[in-house]
Amino acid sequence: MFQVVCHGFEIVGLPDTSIREAKERVKTAIKNSGYELQSRKIVVNLAPADIKKEGSFFDLPIAIGVLNCTEYLESKQLEDIAFIGELSLDGKINKVDGVLPMCIEAKRLGIETIVVPKENAKEASVVEGIEVLGAESLNQVVNYLSSKVIIPTYKTDIKNLFSKQNKYLLNFSEVKGQQNIKRALEIAAAGRAQLYPYSVHPGSRENHDGKENTINFARPKF
Repeated sequence: MFQVVCHGFEIVGLPDTSIREAKERVKTAIKNSGYELQSRKIVVNLAPADIKKEGSFFDLPIAIGVLNCTEYLESKQLEDIAFIGELSLDGKINKVDGVLPMCIEAKRLGIETIVVPKENAKEASVVEGIEVLGAESLNQVVNYLSSKVIIPTYKTDIKNLFSKQNKYLLNFSEVKGQQNIKRALEIAAAGRAQLYPYSVHPGSRENHDGKENTINFARPKF
């Protein structure tokens, strides 16, 4: 293998800061995965140009597009398949936010297969009618597209998932009034946010297990 220097790497199409920084992550991840960029200027166009793009989940699709243009991959290998994921400098694919709505939209657009970070695969597999692959690294994805390895497919039985009855010692029926607090707990549960009781009224008991059960019953298990 020989090493060449990429003369330029630009990303256009109203990218935010995280996407502009993607060029450094992508270049380094490609190199550390064993591939070399040809000595030419690379321009990545995120169309449509009049809509602002944001999020590090563009890293993986940008890397795959670059490798396709540099002939490490063939265009026919990329038909009806989408990619989501942030890249580490060593080529590892990191977990990202917002995978579920992106998978729903991919299905609506007719995408048959979607490659996501392994840590997001279980969440993405909730969407029926689309094949979800959980990948760990850029090199693994390239080898999969070249038919050298198999990436595990994730599936979730939706009916079975929501048919399970979660049992908790405490729930909101044990709490009288306190509508504002209940609402805050529901919002925190939906966003999987952290809660910290910064004050305890005299005469009340602080029970860790009770708090865990009270907040956990408000959200289904994934």
